Amino acid sequence: MSPGLALLYALLLYVAIGVVFGAAFIAAGVSHVLPGHPSFTLGARLLLLPAAAALWPYVLIRWLRARSPR
Repeated sequence: MSPGLALLYALLLYVAIGVVFGAAFIAAGVSHVLPGHPSFTLGARLLLLPAAAALWPYVLIRWLRARSPR
């Protein structure tokens, strides 16, 4: 396997995980991460989807920290 093809597969895997995680996050987690637990409209959740998918490792850490007892 060439290095370029391996890089392409890694990028596709990152994007696939990001899309699945982003959908789960906007459906269940976005309200829990921000202080005060605000409610979000469907439009706001759709606007957050690309950012949550692209930055999914950071968002996952924030979500896990928000779920842990303080």
